[in-house]
Amino acid sequence: MLKKWDVEKTTNEIIEFIRNYYKKNNIKGAVIGISGGKDSGVVAGLFTKALGAENVIGIWMPCHSKEEDKKNAQKVADTFGFNLIDYDLTNTYDNFVKEIKKNNKVTEEDLDDSNINIKPRLRTMTLYYHAAMFTRLNKGLYIVPGTSNKCELYVGYFTKGGDSVSDIQVLADLTVDEVISVGEYIGVPHEVVRKTPDDGLSGKTDEEKLGVKYSDIAKVINNEEVDPLVKEKIEKLHNRNLHKFNTPTYKKGE
Repeated sequence: MLKKWDVEKTTNEIIEFIRNYYKKNNIKGAVIGISGGKDSGVVAGLFTKALGAENVIGIWMPCHSKEEDKKNAQKVADTFGFNLIDYDLTNTYDNFVKEIKKNNKVTEEDLDDSNINIKPRLRTMTLYYHAAMFTRLNKGLYIVPGTSNKCELYVGYFTKGGDSVSDIQVLADLTVDEVISVGEYIGVPHEVVRKTPDDGLSGKTDEEKLGVKYSDIAKVINNEEVDPLVKEKIEKLHNRNLHKFNTPTYKKGE
């Protein structure tokens, strides 16, 4: 956490940031993927307060998902009053994997990492499809906000071509604890904002997958004291995933 963390000030600044960007660029609304977790819940709450619930559309995109996540997604929508669309991607995902297996000699184990990344990519495609559709239907531009926080971004915990793609970011400079503080301040349901972070895809918590705690990632980001072995692991994750931020590009004469 920052030493002088002012949740009210930061929340108001984010809301003003959204309003100013929308006014400057003549944007009408937002299409947000609602997972039932804290990050998407906080983003939805902030955009609803900035734009009004009538200009926010949430999309719940289950794909072999847990019933608890669906209930939490609906709680977020009910709390902030925006419309929540249920767009089930399970059959789309299953058919995709079926075709992969048919055309390649692979085992389930061979597909594990690839399969996990299919889901966020399908979800991103779905969000942008709906953004284009509502832009036409409502005669005004709709864009897709990102939901990644600073800790996730630092260690590259996102999918290239999936949740890495967005039109505006409002949590990217907030650590997990700061996101929770904003969520509690704006009234995100307790069971959502305090839910143990997981990707809703692999059956593991974020920290189990990463092998480090978000609190320790925040300490590294803020140059606070942390166990040297833990710091080394976090920095390895950071360096290993730098390719997700930069695309090597050939330039003539260089």
